[in-house]
Amino acid sequence: MRLIEQTRRLLARIWIRLLAFNVLLVFLPAAGLLYLNTYERQLLAAQEREMVQQGRLFAAALAATETIDAWYSERVLLRLHNRSQARMRVIGEDGALIADSSHLGPKREPGEVVTKSAPSEPRASLLYRLGALPFRLYRGVFERSEGYESGDFYADNEFVQGAEVRAALAGRYGAATRITPGRQSVTLYTAIPIRWAGEVLGVVLVSQSTRGILAMLDAVRLDIFRVVLASIAVAALLSLYLAATFARPLSRLRGEALQIVDERGRLKRGFGGSDRRDEIGDLSRALEQLTARLQRHVDFTESFASDVSHEFKNPLASIRSATELLADVQDPADRERMISIVVREVARMERLLSGVRDVTRADADVEHDRAEVDLGQLVRGVIESARMRDATRRIEFSGLDEKLFVQGSSERLTQVVNNLLDNALSFSPKEEAVVVDLRVDGNDIVLAIADSGPGIPPEHRERVFDRFFTFRPSSPNGKGHVGLGLPIAQAIARGHGGDVAVCADTRDGARLELRLPAVDCPRA
Repeated sequence: MRLIEQTRRLLARIWIRLLAFNVLLVFLPAAGLLYLNTYERQLLAAQEREMVQQGRLFAAALAATETIDAWYSERVLLRLHNRSQARMRVIGEDGALIADSSHLGPKREPGEVVTKSAPSEPRASLLYRLGALPFRLYRGVFERSEGYESGDFYADNEFVQGAEVRAALAGRYGAATRITPGRQSVTLYTAIPIRWAGEVLGVVLVSQSTRGILAMLDAVRLDIFRVVLASIAVAALLSLYLAATFARPLSRLRGEALQIVDERGRLKRGFGGSDRRDEIGDLSRALEQLTARLQRHVDFTESFASDVSHEFKNPLASIRSATELLADVQDPADRERMISIVVREVARMERLLSGVRDVTRADADVEHDRAEVDLGQLVRGVIESARMRDATRRIEFSGLDEKLFVQGSSERLTQVVNNLLDNALSFSPKEEAVVVDLRVDGNDIVLAIADSGPGIPPEHRERVFDRFFTFRPSSPNGKGHVGLGLPIAQAIARGHGGDVAVCADTRDGARLELRLPAVDCPRA
């Protein structure tokens, strides 16, 4: 089933359709032309070999006597006349015509008829003329025509003294090609010497028109042109199919892209997606995911702005009330209390601004700052810094001695571990220890931090990762927390392909786990 599905996906690809279209439209006519050229050369070579063989047999029959006799030559020609399509002549050593097969009966060699005849049946059709037009133009521009002699070179002369005849009288094989009179073909001539006792007594001249070959080629050309027309029709259907499966979906995507935002640049809707298996389906699904991510980001930005606005209202209201009362208060103790309220709320706003900056940085985490980080060494460094800040706090660490690598930003991961550790220290009494455990779980590295505080109720285990949410019913060290430490840690962890979650199986205190994908690095 998997192989069938992969095959269906491959055949659904647009480049496969384009490849089939180009091969069908270009390869078939080119292959037909190459085939015709080869086929024509083979037929002409076969015809010439047949003419040479006939001429040699006739010359051998005439060489049985010491002299070339016209009566004996005609008797032999009469026997061969109905077995050969070629015209045969016997020429004496002086070039005089002794015998001619065309004079022995009604049968005449087609290439030697001087009256103009009608073209072959394929050439008479309109379809053939239409298909031959571009090839005629091509040959007229790029191919140089052969300078053949006229086919009426000999006509009915009593003396035959062509170049091929002179070559045969000199004892060599002679050949020539001449235009057939009144026809769109040529005539092949082969001259074979007649020898007796080493001397040339005469020449056998064999001639035959290429009309039969051209008639066969014309029929093949017509068939190929029919195939070309059928290929063009199939290509047109393929083009319509591509227009339906390629251009129309792209137009739909373009329309959706134009309607995705309003005049103010706000997202109104998303892409509809697609069930197609080709590249357009992949593009549609990718655009659907993109718009969904953009919508989530817009929702996050709007809700974050609303939350920040709400959180800033309380300290601003306290500062405003304290400053308004400060002008009317005369008691130094009351004035000192109002000033302390202002200072405390300003400090709270500074912490809020710092948290907002961290949330923004976590949301805009960049990939180019990432590298391979030894998480074990990073956790040990964070624990050592916490111990230096407050030597009275107990932090117990248990972890593997080997290097545990993850892919990420060392600075951002340090912030995650710091936030988790600070959260645990803020809930734990000073006399209790915070337990830090680092282990490997399958393909992940898990950092667990457990405190001895009041724990997290089941209904708040997901809400602790909401921005500005705090739940500290009896935390002795919870002052100064604005509810952004865990949301920032979770955002950074998810940006690194991991997560931060509350472990639900703890009995005393809370246990939070940071899970990150491990990197298989060579040991140092």
